[in-house]
Amino acid sequence: MWQFSDRLARSITLLRWVGYGLLIFFGLDTIETLTPLRFTNPAWEFQTMGTIIEQIAVPLIGLALIFFGELNLRSPGEIFLVKTLSWLTLLGAIVMFLLIPLGIVNTVRIERQSNEQITSQLNQQLAQIQQVKEQLTKATTKEEMQALVGRLDTQGRAPEIENSEQLGQIKLQLSDFIEQSENTIKAQTQTIQKDRRLTLLKSSFKWNIGALISGVLFALLWQGTHWARRKS
Repeated sequence: MWQFSDRLARSITLLRWVGYGLLIFFGLDTIETLTPLRFTNPAWEFQTMGTIIEQIAVPLIGLALIFFGELNLRSPGEIFLVKTLSWLTLLGAIVMFLLIPLGIVNTVRIERQSNEQITSQLNQQLAQIQQVKEQLTKATTKEEMQALVGRLDTQGRAPEIENSEQLGQIKLQLSDFIEQSENTIKAQTQTIQKDRRLTLLKSSFKWNIGALISGVLFALLWQGTHWARRKS
């Protein structure tokens, strides 16, 4: 019986050391994640939140291992440390719950910025296409059309325009090509916009739910470690 108790005591001590190690690892990762600080940058705040949530199981497991066995087999210094960690679980719960509205707000801001960026790029491309359309409309001679086709064909494969009939054919083909290119660009832009939005919403949902669950678990740890906060 005495040997069993001795082995159990050694096992508890070992588990606690593993818990402290996990907390240290998480602390180092968090410092790396937060450096350099870029508050007011919604993309950085959102990604930082996601990185922390992805790793939040590490401190939760570490704290559970540290709190195992309550105040048994602890030195006075460790008792004070455990009391401090107990209060830190309350702080952790508050931080996790505060991350939820921050994550939602940043989701909206990132989506708006992404849409503005995509729209700006689309407008630039459409402006270039419109410029080519105007040049095509103004090109009435073989020389003007030859020069326009040469500028558009960067590989040097522009055909020689020999007569008015060929001029009309090339002008019609080029007009159709420009129209198809415009429709393709618009379709690709819509696809990119939808894909980015879906990816953003999936990450936001995952990380906000993770923050909620983590907040509840930290609160349960705080509630379950009332023994550490009792006045001796």
